[in-house]
Formats: sequence, structure tokens, C-alpha cells
Amino acid sequence: IDTALARASLWGPLKELWETVDGAVLRRQSESIHLLDLQLKKHKPHFLSLFKNPPRSAEQREKVRKASTEGIAIQGQQGSRLLPEQLLTEAFILSDLFDIGELSALELLLAGEHQQPHFPGLTRGLVAVLLYWDGKLCVANSLRTLIQSRHGKTFTLDLSGELVALTTRFTDELMSQGLTKQILTLVSEISVTREFERLQKERGLGNEKHRKEVSDLIKECRRALADSLFSWACQSPLTKDDTLALISHLETVTAQADGSLDGVNLALVMALLYCLDVSFVEQGTEDREDLLQALPLLTERQYVSAVHNRLMDGQPWKLPGLQAVCRLAWALSLRVLSQLPQGSALIEFTEADEALADQAILGDVFLFIKEGMLGCESFAQEEFYVRRVHSLITDFLALMPMKVKQLCNRADEDARLVHMSLQMDSELPPSLRKDLDHLMILIGEFYSKDTFGLELGLEFWCPTESLQHTSLQGSYLGMALQRPPHKQVVLSKFVRQMGDLLPSTLYISYLRMLKGLANGPQCAHYCFSLLKTNGATHSDNIQGVSGSPVSWEHFFHSLMLYHENLRRDLPNPDAAHYRHPPLRGITQRELEGLTSFLQLLTTIITWSENARLALCEHPQWTPVVVMLGLLQCSVPPVLKAELLHCLAAFGKSPEIAASLWQSLEYTQILQTVRAPGQRQAAGIEVELNEIESSCEEYPLTRSFCHLISTLVESSLPVNLGAGLRVPGFQPYLNFLRDSVFLPFPTRAYRRPAEKWEVADSVLEVFHKLLRDYEPQPSDFVQEMVELQGEQLPAHKPPGHSIMFHLLNDSPMLGLCLSLLEEGVRQLDAYAPFPGKKHLESAVLRCLCLLDLTLQKEAVFMDLLRESQASLLVSPLEQLLQGVSPQTRRADHIVNIARYLYHSSSNPEAAFQSAKILRRIANYPNIQIRLVGDFTHDQAVSDKLMAGFVECLDNEEAEEGTEKGDELQKKVARIRHETQIHILNLLITSLELKTPNLALYLLGYEVKKPVSSTNLQDPGVLGCPRSCLHAILSLLQRGTEKRSGPVLTQQAPHLAELCYQVIYQLCACPETSGPTMRYLRTSQDFLFSHLRHLPFILPSNQIAALSQMSWLMKTAAIELRVTSLNRQRSHTQRLVSLLLDDQPHTQHTADGESGMEEETRSVSGFLHFDTVSKVRRKLLSVLDAIDFSQDMPELLQLDFFERTQIEQVISNCEHVNEQGHTVCNVKLLHRVLVAEVNALQGMAAIGQRPLLMEEVNSILQQVVERNRVRRSLSAKRHALQSWRSLVETLLTACPADLIPADDRQLIIRDLLLDLHDKVLSEDAAGELMPIVAGAVFTLTAQLSQSVLSEQQQGAGLETSSGFASIANSALHLILRKLLDFILCTGGGYQRLRAHLYGSLLYYLQIAQKPEEPDTLQTAGNTMWERLTAPEDDFSKLQRENLAIIESYGKALMEVVCRDACDGHEISRMLALAVLDRILSIDRQNQWLVYVCNSGYLRSVVESLRQDDIALQTLLTPQPPLLKPLYIYESKMALLTRVAKTAQGAVELLRCGLVAQLTECQVFDMVPDSDAHSVMRDPSGFIPSPMDRYRQILLPTLRLFQVILTSTTINHQQGAAQVLQWLIVHADTIDSLLRCQELSMGALQELSLLTGIISKTALPGTKVTLNVNDVIYVNSSALMEFQGHINRFQRLCLSLLGRLAGSERERLLKQAEIAAPGESAERREEMEVAMQQVCANIMEYCQTLLLQSSAQAQFSICLFSPSGSEPAGRDGGRTDLSSTLPLMAYSRAPSLGLVLFLLKTSTADFFRFHQSHRQSLGKLQSLDQLPPEELKELCQGLVSGPGGVEKISSVQRSLLAKRRLVQLINNRAKLLALCSYVIETCLFVLWRHLEYYLLHCTPTDPKDSLLPGASLYRSRLMDDSFGGLQTSGGRGLSRISQQDLDLLKSDMAAGFGEALQRKLLEVEGLYSQVRSRYTFIQALVRRIRGLLRQHKS
Repeated sequence: IDTALARASLWGPLKELWETVDGAVLRRQSESIHLLDLQLKKHKPHFLSLFKNPPRSAEQREKVRKASTEGIAIQGQQGSRLLPEQLLTEAFILSDLFDIGELSALELLLAGEHQQPHFPGLTRGLVAVLLYWDGKLCVANSLRTLIQSRHGKTFTLDLSGELVALTTRFTDELMSQGLTKQILTLVSEISVTREFERLQKERGLGNEKHRKEVSDLIKECRRALADSLFSWACQSPLTKDDTLALISHLETVTAQADGSLDGVNLALVMALLYCLDVSFVEQGTEDREDLLQALPLLTERQYVSAVHNRLMDGQPWKLPGLQAVCRLAWALSLRVLSQLPQGSALIEFTEADEALADQAILGDVFLFIKEGMLGCESFAQEEFYVRRVHSLITDFLALMPMKVKQLCNRADEDARLVHMSLQMDSELPPSLRKDLDHLMILIGEFYSKDTFGLELGLEFWCPTESLQHTSLQGSYLGMALQRPPHKQVVLSKFVRQMGDLLPSTLYISYLRMLKGLANGPQCAHYCFSLLKTNGATHSDNIQGVSGSPVSWEHFFHSLMLYHENLRRDLPNPDAAHYRHPPLRGITQRELEGLTSFLQLLTTIITWSENARLALCEHPQWTPVVVMLGLLQCSVPPVLKAELLHCLAAFGKSPEIAASLWQSLEYTQILQTVRAPGQRQAAGIEVELNEIESSCEEYPLTRSFCHLISTLVESSLPVNLGAGLRVPGFQPYLNFLRDSVFLPFPTRAYRRPAEKWEVADSVLEVFHKLLRDYEPQPSDFVQEMVELQGEQLPAHKPPGHSIMFHLLNDSPMLGLCLSLLEEGVRQLDAYAPFPGKKHLESAVLRCLCLLDLTLQKEAVFMDLLRESQASLLVSPLEQLLQGVSPQTRRADHIVNIARYLYHSSSNPEAAFQSAKILRRIANYPNIQIRLVGDFTHDQAVSDKLMAGFVECLDNEEAEEGTEKGDELQKKVARIRHETQIHILNLLITSLELKTPNLALYLLGYEVKKPVSSTNLQDPGVLGCPRSCLHAILSLLQRGTEKRSGPVLTQQAPHLAELCYQVIYQLCACPETSGPTMRYLRTSQDFLFSHLRHLPFILPSNQIAALSQMSWLMKTAAIELRVTSLNRQRSHTQRLVSLLLDDQPHTQHTADGESGMEEETRSVSGFLHFDTVSKVRRKLLSVLDAIDFSQDMPELLQLDFFERTQIEQVISNCEHVNEQGHTVCNVKLLHRVLVAEVNALQGMAAIGQRPLLMEEVNSILQQVVERNRVRRSLSAKRHALQSWRSLVETLLTACPADLIPADDRQLIIRDLLLDLHDKVLSEDAAGELMPIVAGAVFTLTAQLSQSVLSEQQQGAGLETSSGFASIANSALHLILRKLLDFILCTGGGYQRLRAHLYGSLLYYLQIAQKPEEPDTLQTAGNTMWERLTAPEDDFSKLQRENLAIIESYGKALMEVVCRDACDGHEISRMLALAVLDRILSIDRQNQWLVYVCNSGYLRSVVESLRQDDIALQTLLTPQPPLLKPLYIYESKMALLTRVAKTAQGAVELLRCGLVAQLTECQVFDMVPDSDAHSVMRDPSGFIPSPMDRYRQILLPTLRLFQVILTSTTINHQQGAAQVLQWLIVHADTIDSLLRCQELSMGALQELSLLTGIISKTALPGTKVTLNVNDVIYVNSSALMEFQGHINRFQRLCLSLLGRLAGSERERLLKQAEIAAPGESAERREEMEVAMQQVCANIMEYCQTLLLQSSAQAQFSICLFSPSGSEPAGRDGGRTDLSSTLPLMAYSRAPSLGLVLFLLKTSTADFFRFHQSHRQSLGKLQSLDQLPPEELKELCQGLVSGPGGVEKISSVQRSLLAKRRLVQLINNRAKLLALCSYVIETCLFVLWRHLEYYLLHCTPTDPKDSLLPGASLYRSRLMDDSFGGLQTSGGRGLSRISQQDLDLLKSDMAAGFGEALQRKLLEVEGLYSQVRSRYTFIQALVRRIRGLLRQHKS
């Protein structure tokens, strides 16, 4: 109930009262007792003055009048509110109409306005009228329910003692205040007609529906009041005054038009009968004594005398029959009292019992009970009415035997009189009484209706023989041979004696009585025995036939005689006028007798199968034959109808049905074979068309339909009529369709209801035929039958024929659809009409036919297509879009949907309608048309919407798993199924394109773009109540209470679908915006639901998991959206709800009504304050997902073959709507049963029960398997949703919502819990992958969080603990992670990929962050470094390693195995894990294992296979990049291994270099320009050149590492690498000659030159064979030497390019190419260039040193020219152009070295300056201006405006990282510069020393001097590859002039300034490094050399 608006005092609180009473008493909610107590105290006045309205008053009127000007205060709202005039006028009208206070009227109107959306089409005034009466009804219902809960003598509701005490106390008080009189007054005052007149006058009645609802409410009120009195009287007697008041009320009661009482008066009569009831005295219940004490009949003499006098009073009542009933009841009570010991005191009254009984009988008491009481429709609906009348009848027979005897004698006399007057043809005497007749007919009528299955009639049967069957024991027969109670003996004697001495006038009545008493399985059996024994014993002749007239013998004998007589009169069918001749055979009286007998027979055989078989197989009687014979004779249609009914009852047994079909065909009741010369039809068709149509009554047709319906259910013979016609059922179907169904609307009917009865009975047959039809391929093949020599087409199965008619625009389909239209039209009138029940049933069958057709059409169409038969059919969903001939509109589907609007009165039709709509909704093309049809007419559209909403809103729906037989349970289940279908319809439609039905039904825009919808609460801005509102109100019920949403408990499946719809709306891009806004603002939906997670339903775990999954998925979307929109408060609320471990005191804030305050404070005191921490919501949800799954055990089969059965099961599997693969159990059942039926032979028949049992066990097993699959998939789904929620929380929400320390603890908790669950023994493997994924995300988050926390921490020294998370927790996480990796064993490799990722993230935590190189560290002595305390990182790393090593070989084995083969990603990650562990493994245990176990060799050898894959990568459009990634991972691992000497040696031993030498991919250098066109636009796939570098660079790095690591075996390593260089020499040449020096090229060069400088040395020996025996072939050696020389030459020319002119140009170019990343790009390029220069200079130095230790024997690499290369101004000039064009111009000049020295020195100072600045900035990071911070971040944030978006904390972190990067980059450059400076000085010194001291200049004239030849040989010597000049011997002479020039140039270049700078470099830098004073010494020497020569 909405508390928001006016709590109309006449409705809101009363509704609440009723809900509380209903909850406490009927739904047994334990917590409601306390609430009930409060409510009753509050509402006591309402009960004390029942239905009394608050009085009107002048001051109220005034107050209301002023509301439009001054405003009025409304309860539950702040301030006063101005109300419109119109509203006030209506309030005054309402106040006058109902005579209620003006304020109450106003409140009622406001409530009406508020509730209006629930009543589409009504104004607030009309709604207020409904609410007024609904409020009254709530009071009346509450009263009735409270009284029913009392403890008493008749029934009990099994409630708790506390509750019963409470209600008894309360109701006793009401009773003492005169409740009875109030009720009686109200019942007589309130009447529908009077109320309607009043309402009509004030226009208070709306449309038909409103009228019906109002009249229903008023009737309900009266009924509830009367029932309250009745319930009271049942339980405890009324007082004397109340009883007398009741009697005086009944005196004035009148009957309805048909002579029966209405429900209210019946209830009051019954109340009186229970007041006068003493029959319970006979039942020995344990509290009998207490009840007797409370009985005023025994304890109060005045009571008895008052009642007695009142009933003896001769004053006639308005209904004498009613007076008679009361007198009879009183007489019987007196008779019982007289037999009690206490009754002796009342002797004066009890004597009068006989007289009273006489008066009652004279008052036609039995006739009145039959007509006045049984005739009332509510009689059969109340079990205690039935029981009371039963005791009335049986008490009369048992307690007043003399009266019964008198009745019998009287009847005998009357019979004689009648007999005489018949013989004398005189008048019948006037004094005839029919009392016994009425009594028998009453008994027959009364017991033939047994709504509650009580079988009360058993009391009339006293078993003579002991029964063998325990199941047939009567109600009193605990033991078969116990003596039956006296009453039963008397009653059974009555039945027998009446039969024995039966006067003929009572014959029919007696049969009717027997028919009633035979109603029920046991009664039928006794009755059958009675009739059997009657015939046998009395052999004496009465009435000419042996045996009693009431016996089987007599009946069947008579039937045979009739048949004999009538058969002779059979007319000739060929006679022209086939009419019935005048009936000789049967008189009217005989006709009645026969009908009664047939009805009795029908009843008995309907109930008792034994009787059916015994009679049918009786050799003399042959009832079936005789009856079929009679059907051919000319007897009245009524009798034929009875005969057919009787045959139908026989046909219930399948064994009889089969023969019955044949007999039916043989007797040609329906003519199926025409005789050749026969002109005219015969049989039932004629009867229908000629006789029944002219009589306008159709009993025969209806019973024929009934017979066919019964027979069709038992068996459908395929070969019916074989030999005479084409066999099959077809003629019957044709008759039913063409002669019965299609003409039914146009026939005339004397009794209007019969029209619908005919339709219903024929549709029933169609429904059964179609229901049991499964389309088979054989149905579509035209088979032929040979008949009398000609071939005729065979008939198809009847279901096929019906399908065919319904899949065409046939008259049959047309009629079904017009029936539906007629039905909905009639229902819309809300008026009763004759045949309404049958019309509803016919409509329901039409809907079922359509539904079945839609269900089977897919298979039907498929088979039809495959068979290529020439049938034409259209899909039904398209036919339904056709135009209706009545309305000329395409409204068939609309008509079907309109049944939803009548769901309250016709739940089943609504259910079928929803089912059909759901099937149609699967077709997207129809959806768009449907939206048009539904919205085309506004009135219809509103009704349709209201229909859907009403079905969803229905409060009576209940999810029932147990098949309750009670009607109410069944209806509740149907309503629930309807809701399910509607939700599924919404879910299906939402997946289709817009506009679709779901959007229309959920209230979104269909004509405009969906995203423009603005959802509102119903009633706001004229917004109607849509399905979305209905779904939300379903879900919201109970969210404010502690127990959580009610729906999740009461209808778990429904709740799950509701959550799914909401998730779909939030997830679909078009609907997401409006939906999330509405849920967030109007409903606070997510918060109020997430609060109650986890939902725990022990009974339906699967549904609970699904509910949670949809809810969590929705929450994840909400978190993401609110984070993106920066709605911080929303995000914060949800985040804290999900993650907090502090208890919330949220429930108090939610304003639960004040009643619960007291209870809460108590429970709050107990629960909340003692708990310091609660479990985080997310964790408790995880707890609710049970990881274990019990698997069904394997099938144990005795007969079937297991493998075959498994095969069959898998063939029956399909994917259902939810996407689970399940086995179709029904299909499997059919297959297995067919298999069992196919078995032949006696053995098989004997084994059949066992086989069926096994089939059953197989089916149970499959059901269990399906359940397990569903359960697993629900768990997977829930876990996945949980994971996505966790990931969203940690990644998408703003990081500062969760403080870092909390964040780490949360992740710790989540990780540990997840691991605990997944590592438990019985965790299901199917859930592991999701867990692994979650673990990966969580570990990544953890590592990120820890790292960012450390970066934020103090600058250079780390904090004391390791971040917020303790080391122990980290260790625990690591252990669990490793356990998880190990427990996955051999399978699950993909899953382990996640775990390896997690492990890498985890190990990253202990990695030391990059620290700035301050150039001071080397100052620490070795000792200081050794004794420094261990920092946190190393400590954690050490402990991690210890844990990893504790797992030993098992873990190593798993990781190595994954690294070697399997899925690509897991291989890469396993390789990375190995790499990581090797890097921290100081003891090299892992390395030893990898080497010894052969895994390393396996990785090395796999490089050859990678070669082919890598070659494909270099094509312009590569297939996949996977091979590249794996190759990179392998190389990274090998490089890691190579970093230790031991590893490097191992790699060489494994033949690593040899493997790489054989790879051809290195020779496939792509063309750099050719493919620039085909670049990947996203930039993800690198260009071919980049891909080539990604292959080459790792190899080069690996070689470099190997060369540096192999100290001892350096020779061997260098030789192998050199061989690689030589094998790929051409490639390397081209790389060294590279024209375009891009970044990548520079990286290649820096690595290549590094390798060459270490290997391409003259001393390196190349081993050409394996056994390390050096075998040198001279020509090979020559070639080898040539390669080395070429490498040397290329390196030197490269130095010229880089040290000289190109350098500046390259750096500029880089800046132009990528301006955004200029700074970093430039830094990288600088480093690379410096590196190349350093490598080449190192090479020169090595060559010089290797050639000789002394300068004079050294080789010369540079020509003696001191001029520096020009081009510093940036013009591109070749180096050679600046040198004198001499022969040795190919060798670069010494000037180049000098130039390099100068530039490096200059660079050094530049870099040093920058390094110092950056250090300063880093130390004062906090003081930096924001502009500078932004600038620093620019490089690290991608995208324009990226810097603006990040927070300030983030910004300073990034700036810090950038500064460290800068500082370290500068430090590297400084090291390289100082190295270049040192090597340049050395090379300069060696050359100058040689040129200036040892070299003899050769002028052309003295060419034969030894010095020249010496120098020449020095330059040309092949064994030392020095400068190779290409000219002849004489060209390489150095003249004196050259030397002089060299000297002067050098002296000029190597000036004072340069020397000072060099010494300063040493001061600044080299002191810190190791080579102190080296520069100083060289400078001194060079200075010496240059000076010496000057002198």
C-alpha cells in the first residue's frame, strides 16, 4: 500500500489491517503475531461499530471548502497543500453519497487519485467508490478470518496457541458487544440494488467492468459478514439472545426467483443449524468434555426453552420450507439430547421431538433442502455446509426409524391408490404425499455432487463380506472385520429394505438415490455388489422377471427385450420418408425408468473399473452390443444420448475401447460406408440434420462428441473400417468438423446455452487429437490403399488433418478466430448469460488449438519441405495477421491478447493467450506489425497494456512445485505461469530490433527514438502503469523489511526473470539511459536490493543464484555508468554497501512503520552492538555460491546397453531458451517406450514391468543430469557476474573512493576466500576458469595498488612495512596461488595462463622500483654495500623465493611443461614466469633444473620450427602475430638464462647459436618503403620492417649477453657468434650500410656494432667442424678474413656518418617525424647514437691493442689527416669531400676522432647540467609549479587533453616517474660520453705516436726506403685486417707534407680549452667511476707528442 499520499482512513489502514490478519492467520508468518496485536488494538473501533462511517460535521465542511484557497495539511506530507475546486466538489458529492465525513471523503478521493494508475480507464471518483467498498471488505474479511482462527468443535487451522489466544480474546469481546445483531442488521440493510440506485443518481458507476467490480465487492462484504457468523457458530454456540435474533432474521428471509436461497442467507441458515448441532457428541474427540461444558443446550435451561418455544410457535415464516428445516434440526437435536445423561432434565422439551418432526415433514422439508439449499451455488463450495446437511439426513434416518417407517407405509398406500386409479381411469386422489420420494431424490441429489472428495455416501454401505482390497475400506473400517457402528448398519438397512419392498411409483426415485449413493470409487463398488446380489438370491417371481426389479439381471433383461421388440420395427432405410413411426415400444414412464437406470449404470462404471470389465464381459448381458443395437432402433434422441453416455463410460477402459471402435464402425451409427444404390444418408447425420435441428435440441450430437472424445483418449485405431472403406478415423473427423462444428453458429437452439455446449464438446475432440499428434515424415508421403480392386489414397492421421486446416485460411480456422472474438466481446460485457461456462471452455480450447499449432508448426513445415509434397500451408502466425471478416480489421492477435485483460475471471484463457503471444514474439518481422496493431487504437491499446499489467500484478499467483489438486492452488499456479510467459515474452522481444512489443509494454517510446523516453512513476504526467512498473512493484515488495524482497522467496523463478528483464533494459544501449535514470532516482532500486544480498533459498538454489547474477550484472553497469558520469555519491553508496566490513545501521533509517520500533530495538540490542566487524557483502555473496556439485552416479543397467543408451540420451539433447544443453526427457521417454514396445515374444512380455522400471530409472537419472547441468551453469553465471562486479568495482570506479590500505585488505580478503573455495576438495572443475580469471584481475589490482602506494610514499627510502598489506598476507596469497596452479594438474592449461599472469603480477610487487642514478652511489665502499640493511623489496623477494622453492620439482615441472608446448598464451606466460623466477633465483636451483631436465634444450631446439612461422610474418599481410610473441618470450627467457655464466655455457652446449645460424628469417629484410601503403590503420599491427626488427633485436641482445657472460669460454662463444655473422654477412652488410637511420635502425646498429666489436677480431678462430678440432682451409680462411675486414671498414665509415655530419640532422628529423613524443624520442636516439660511437671506438681500441702492445707495430685505422669534417652548419657534405683526395681516402681521418672527442666533451657538459637540474626538481617535487608538472606528464599520458583528466596525486606520481626516467637517461648518456672520450683519447694517442714517432714519410723519389715498405705492409697485412687500400702497392705512401699538416691541425684542434675541459670531465665524473686519472695521463702524453715535434 502506498504510504506516500493520503492514507485514506477508510481504505489504506484497513488494507494494512487485512494484510496483517491474512499474513498471521492464513499465511502463517511467524513474525506477524506481534503486528497483529498492534493492528487489532488500533482498529478495535472499526470492529466494534462495524461499517460505521465517520460522521459529517459543519467544521469539517468548512475546512474542506477552504482547501482551495488556504490549503490543507495532508498526513504524511510536509506543509499544507492547495487543492483544486473540482476535487472539493467531488469530495462533497462523495461525502453525501456514502454519508461519510468530508475529510474522509477528501482523503478517499486523494487515495483514488493515487491509485488511479492501477485502474486504467476510471476517474478518481470511480476509483474512490471502489476503495470505499474495498475498505469495508477488508474489515469484513479480517473479521471472518479472525473468527475462523478460533479454537472450537468443528475445525481447526492448526495455528500457534499464542495466536489463537489473541484472536479468541479479541473476538469474544466483540461478541459480547453485540456483534451478531450488527451483522444481521448490516446483512439486511446492504443490498446491491439499493447501493446501485444511490450510485447511479450521483454518476458513481463507470463502465461494465467497474459496475461488476463494485457489485462484487458489495456481495463479498455481505457474504463475509454472514460467513463470520457461520464460522462462529461452527466453533462455539451463540448466546440465547443471539440465537433468537438469528431465528427472527430467518423468519423474514425470502427465496430467489428459482426457489433457492442466496449465499448470504444460506450461510445464516447454516449458522443456525450449527447452533442447534449436537452430533459432535458422538465423536469421541479428546476435548469432548470441555465442549459439552460450553454447550448452552446442555447447561442453560432457558436457552433450550427459548429456542424450543420459538420454533414450536405456529406463526408461519415467509419460507415455510426454511421453518421446516429448522424444526427438523431442532427435533433431531432434542432426540440426541434425550439420549444423553444430561438430557433427563430437559424431558419436557425432548418429548416434543416426534411432533416437531411431523411438522417439518408436513412443511416439505426434504423438498426445501433439495431446492432451496442444494440449489444455491455456494452450497457445494463449503465443506462444512455439506457435512452438516449430511449429518441432518443421516441423523433423521438413524435417529427416527419410526418416522422413516411411517413414510414407507404411507408411500405403499399411495402406490396402491395410484395403481387403482390407473386401472379405473379415475382422477388421482388429492391426498397424495411424496415425502419419501423427496427424501430419496434429495439423497440422490445430495451425494451425487462431491466437490471435496469426502465420499460421505459410504455411511450408507455396510460391507457384508470382508473386503480383500484394503483400498476399498469404508471410512469407519480401520479393520476389515470390525463391527460397523450402529448408524451405518441402520442406514445400509434402509437402502436394502427400500429396494426389496419397492412400490412401483418410487422405482425411479430409488434409482436416483442409488445413483447418488454410488458416487465415488468405493461406493460404486458396493452399489455394483448390491445390484449383483439382488438378482441372484431372490429367485421367486415378482413382476414376471426373476429376481428383484433393482438388479443387473432385471435391467439387462429388460434392455434385451426392448431391443428385440424395436428391432422388428426397423424401417427400411430406402423408404422415401425416413421418419420415426409412432412409438409403440416405449412409454414416457418407461423412458424415464430407462434413463434413470442408464444414468445409474453410467455412474457405477465411471467410478469402478472392476464393474466396467465385469459387466462388459458378461456372456448373457452383452451390454455394449445391446446398447449399440438400441441406437439403431427408433428411440427418442434423449435415450440415445444416454446410451452414448453409457458407452462412453465403458470406453474409459482401453481394452473395451478398442473393441468398441470396431462395433461402432460395424453398426454404422455414423454412416461411413455408402451402399451403392443408397440415395440418402442414414445414421446420426440424419438425426442431427432432420430430427435434432427441427426440435432445436441436440442431446444426441453432444453425447456422440463425448463418446468420441472418450474413445480418442483411450485408443485411436488406425485400421478402422478396413476392407469396406479407406481405413482410419477420417469420416468421423469430417462429420465432427463439417456437420457439427462449422454449422454450429447458424443452427437454432431452444436452450441458448446448448449452442456453446455443442461447440465445447466438439472442440474437446479436436484438442485431444491435436494434442496427441506428433508430425512424422510418413505423414507427408501419399500412400495408397487397395479397395475392391482400385487404388485409393490413404487417410492421414486426424491430427495431421487438423494441423492442415489450421495452417490454411480454412473455414475451421476462421470459425475458431471468430469464436475468440465472440468470447472476448461477451467477456467485455461483464454480464452473465446462458452457457457462459461452456463458451469460456470453448474459447479456451480454441486458444489451446492455436497454441498447439504454433508449437508443432516448425516440425510440420520442416517435414513438409523435406518431403516435397504438394501441400500448401502458411505459418499460423502469418494467418493470424489476416483481416477479420466481422470487423474488417487485422485484429486477431489483438483479440487473443485481450484475454489477458480478463485474467481475474478467466486465468486459463489468459495463460494460453500469453503462451500464444510468446510463441509469436519469436518472429521479428511480426513484432513491428504487432506494435502497430496494439497501439493503433488508443482505447484498445490502454486495455491491452492494462491486461498485461494486471496479469503481472496479480497477487494470487503462487509458484507451486508440488502438484496441488485443490482448485485454488491450480489457479494460483496458472496465474504464476502466465506471469512467467509474459516475462519471457519481454525477454525475447528485447533482443529483437526496435520497435518491439517489449518496449511498448514496458512504457518506452515506440514512435520516437527509444533513448528519448522519459520514464515516470505511474500517474505522473499521465504516464500509465506499464509492465516495468508492475515488475518493479513485484520486486520491491518487502525490500524495506529485514527479510528482503518477498518475491525472491515466494516465486524464485519469477523473481529471476524480473531481474533479467531489468538487466536487459540496463544493458541495451538504447534503453539503458532512461532505465538507469529512473531506477536510480525514482526507485533507488539497486541499493535497496543489493542490501539484501545474498539471497539464500535452500529449496531452490539455482533460482537464487540466477537472481543474484542478474542483479550483480546490473550493479556492475550502474557502477560503471555513475563513475563515467562522475556521480560520486551514487557510486560511493554502492561501493561502501558492497565492500564495507563495518556494520550498517541502515534498517532504522528506512522508516519502517512505527510498529516495528519496539521489536527492532530488542533485536538491535542483541545483534548489532556485539559485532565489531561484519562480513563484506561481496564475500557473503561469494559464500552463497556453493563450489561443490554432486554429480549423478553412472547408470546401473540390467537390460539396456549402456553405450547405446548414452548415445540415445545425447541424441535427445537440445539447447533450451536459457542456453543450457539439456536432454528432452519427454522425447527420450517416447524413444525408450517405443523400444520396449517393439520387443516381441513371451519373454519380453514377462519382463515388461522390469523393463519399464529400468526406463524409469534412466529417465530419473537424466532429469538429475539436467538439474546438475542447470545448477552448474547457474553457478558459473553467478560467479561470472560476481567477477564482473568485483572487476568493475576495482577498475572502473574512481580509485580514491576506496583508500589504498582498505583496497589492499579488500583484495586480500577476496583472493584468500576465492582460493579457499576453489581449493576445497569437492570444488567443481567447471568453475575454475572463472575463478582463475578473477584471481588474475585481483592480483593485477593488488600489485598496482601496492606499487602506487609505494610511489606515493616517501621519495627515496621505502616505508617501514611493505605497503599496507602485511608480508604474511602476501605470502599466504602466493602459497594459495601456487596450490591452485598445482591442483589444476595436467588439464586446464588455458586456465593456468590466468594463474601465471597472476603470479607475474604478484612477483612484480617485490620488484624494486626504478631509482634515480645520482652518480654518487659508487662512492660507497664495497664493505658499506655488503653491510647495508636489507631493504623491504629484497626481503620480500627472498621470502617469495623460499616459498616457491618449497614447492620443489612439482611446480618446476608444471611451469616448464607449459613453457614447452600447448596453447600459445599459456606458453608465453609460462616462459615469462620462468624468466621472472630465474631472475630472482640467486641459488640457481631453477636454472640447474631447467638445464638438467632437458627443457632448456627443448626450448632451444624449438627455435628451428619457429623459423618457418616467423618467415610468414614478414609478408605484407601477416596471418597472425602469435609466433612472434612466443619467439620474443623464448628469447627473453634464453637471454635471462644467458645472464649467468653457467647458463650461457649451457646454452652454447645446447647449440643455441648453431640453431640461430640455420634460421633463414634473418636474411629476409623487408623493403622499407614498399609496404608503407599497407599500414594497419589502428597502428596495432606493426609494419613489416618493425616486425623484422622485433625478430632480429632479441637475437642480437642474446648474443651480446652471451658474449659478456662467457668469460672463461669466451673464445668458443665469440667464434660461434662470428659464424652467425658470417653466414648472414650480406644482411649485416646491408644493415651497416643502412641509408635511413631511423630509431629502429639505430637500435639495430648499436647492438650489431656491439657484437662485431667483441667478435670480428683477427684472433677469433672459426670452428668448421663439430669436434672442436680446428681445421682451417686456406681459401675458406681467406674468405673469412675478407668478411672480417669488410665489417671493420663498414664500422669505420658508420662512425664517420654518426660522429660527423648526420648527427644533428637525424635528431632534427626525429623531432619533425613525431612532434608529440619528441622529448623521449630524442633521448632514445641520443643514447643509441652514443652507444654506436662507443661500440665502434671500443672496436678500434680492441683492434689496436690486439695488433700489438707497442705503437710502432700497431696497425693504423685512421688516415693521418687532422682536418675535422665540415658541415657543422647542417649542410649535407660527404666526409670524403673535405679530405684531400688521396688513395687512402677510404680510411677516415684522425680529424674525425678529434671531432668526436670535442663533440662528446661538449655533450658531456650539456648532459651533466640537465642531470643536475632534474635531480633538483625531483628533490623539491612538491614545490614545482603546476605548468611544469603538466609538461612532465605530457609524455606519459596519451591522447589530447589527457593531462587535464587525471587527478593531482596521479599527476605528481607521473611527474616523479618522468624525472627518474630523465635522470637515469642522462646518467647513461654521461657514462657513454665519458667512455667515448677515453677511447678517443687512446686511439688518438696511439695513432699520433705512430705517425709522429715511428712513421717514415715516403716521397715518390725515395720509394725504396725500408720505412715505406714497412708502413705499406702494415696497412696491407692480411693477417691483421688493418686499413685495406684498394690501389696497388705504391699508392699508399704518406708524404712528409701530410705529416706536417696533421701535426699542425692536431695542435690547433687539441688546444688548451679542450684540455681543460677534459680534465674537468675527469674531475666531475671519472672520480666516481673506477678509471681515475686515465684521461689526465693521456692528455699529458698527447700534449707531449704534439709539443715535442714543435721543438
